[in-house]
Amino acid sequence: MLLRGVLLALQGKAWTPGQPRRRSDYLPPLLLPPGARLIVVPLGLPELVQTLLGGARTETRFVPAALQLAGALDLPAGSCAFEESTCSFDSVLAFLPWILNEEGHYIYVDTSFGKQGEKAVLLSSDLQAEEWSCLRLVYQITTSSESLSDPSQLNLYMRFEDESFDRLLWSAKEPSDSWLIASLDLQNSSKKFKILIEGVLGQGNTASIALFEIKMTTGYCIECDFEENHLCGFVNRWNPNVNWFVGGGSIRNVHSILPQDHTFKSELGHYMYVDSVYVKHFQEVAQLISPLTTAPMAGCLSFYYQIQQGNDNVFSLYTRDVAGLYEEIWKADRPGNAAWNLAEVEFNAPYPMEVIFEVAFNGPKGGYVALDDISFSPVHCQNQTELLFSVVEASCNFEQDLCNFYQDKEGPGWTRVKVKPNMYRAGDHTTGLGYYLLANTKFTSQPGYIGRLYGPSLPGNLQYCLRFHYAIYGFLKMSDTLAVYIFEENHVVQEKIWSVLESPRGVWMQAEITFKKPMPTKVVFMSLCKSFWDCGLVALDDITIQLGSCSSSEKLPPPPGECTFEQDECTFTQEKRNRSSWHRRRGETPTSYTGPKGDHTTGV
Repeated sequence: MLLRGVLLALQGKAWTPGQPRRRSDYLPPLLLPPGARLIVVPLGLPELVQTLLGGARTETRFVPAALQLAGALDLPAGSCAFEESTCSFDSVLAFLPWILNEEGHYIYVDTSFGKQGEKAVLLSSDLQAEEWSCLRLVYQITTSSESLSDPSQLNLYMRFEDESFDRLLWSAKEPSDSWLIASLDLQNSSKKFKILIEGVLGQGNTASIALFEIKMTTGYCIECDFEENHLCGFVNRWNPNVNWFVGGGSIRNVHSILPQDHTFKSELGHYMYVDSVYVKHFQEVAQLISPLTTAPMAGCLSFYYQIQQGNDNVFSLYTRDVAGLYEEIWKADRPGNAAWNLAEVEFNAPYPMEVIFEVAFNGPKGGYVALDDISFSPVHCQNQTELLFSVVEASCNFEQDLCNFYQDKEGPGWTRVKVKPNMYRAGDHTTGLGYYLLANTKFTSQPGYIGRLYGPSLPGNLQYCLRFHYAIYGFLKMSDTLAVYIFEENHVVQEKIWSVLESPRGVWMQAEITFKKPMPTKVVFMSLCKSFWDCGLVALDDITIQLGSCSSSEKLPPPPGECTFEQDECTFTQEKRNRSSWHRRRGETPTSYTGPKGDHTTGV
């Protein structure tokens, strides 16, 4: 999960590390235009104070309005601002209590109430998301500098009414000295569920976890009209010279005054804008980054924009995945008119990604770009059709047949076999008693003997994670005995993306490869016998192809009841440990001719 920080101004008040800051210590996370000054009016003063400072334009805000996040008086179900209570959320009595701070209006748990490893659990009432919803959590984790190795952790689960376990949706343990926002997409479902928030205390005497606000609203997390202070979790990437600012309302900038926003068609409405007046170099870039999508989605992303001096700036829209790969999906091709212009962009996010609004300026006369009312619809723009991809069709365990894989017409290089496992040879990887593929079973004295196995066609411009298991028998030199290539549709070799370098013999090993190509492609497994004197057997089983990066699945623990034992014992426990206990180990079992040669997950 990529977490985005929100910059909040601290108004010169003393603060002790490890203690959650008070709600009143913070101003809303608005980026004011350069030269503007924010005047804080104390609670209870009815009049607004105006001050001039060196001729600069001064901003005046009334504190109660500034702190009114998401209308605390009329919060939707599943939401709470913790102003005077925990709303429909309750602390679970079997664990530490969440404490409602009377002065600052947030809830917290810290090491003054518990010790390392103890947890506090907050449980919501029954909820239902019949439409796609967005759950936002404003939180803070603090710890002392000497205990960064074992920080506190905040977990968010979903508990469905007909299930006896909790599904982990999100987890964070990065300490921060400011409030952070997490945004989670909840797919529509007719099932009732509860939200469960778990805070686990880490090491140190000053460890604490605080919750400022929980808000659940109908709609997608990448949608925003910029009317609320948290800006829907959108974050400006800081640049010394050009940045995205909040415009409208009482905020004005002499260099780029828009008479009204798009949402309310009013000067009191808000929008985002970036101005070139402070640009000092060519190709200065400002980026506004959306929250990371957390559920697969595809459809039409739309937004409204205004551009001044379009020839001296470039306004583009990118996607970025968790591996950091950028892809441009839209660029403004004309300046547009003085009114708000509508843009509609085909948006496909089958795996987690961010949307980035980027403006590049060529100099200080590049004008400005304004942005408002970002929305998403699952219906595709202008009747475009969606490229469907089926994980099932692109994967195979070879138990029944070759699925959608096939071989060269000149002769089978791969044979589907079934071997009874014994001390010299393992069975298949799937069940130990089933089928797998074996290459080079028909020996030939012809040099350069190659067996090719072609996978089904994969749509272009998507990121894939390819996983498979293989075992090598024989071969004096193991290099290139098994390799994976990317072919274009017409069987033209594109590139080799993986090959065996060295591997234990006779053990099922796992390989995983992340790749992305602009054109439709096929994955091809190739086994090579360089000569009759150096030819062995290559086994292949359990090929899976999924959307997204292979590394992204490692961000969250496995679902309840699943464990590979690679990191620890997951949620499994033992009553007590003695000579008859289960032990976590790697490699062969300690006694000869018993047990496996390696683990089932990766082989090593």
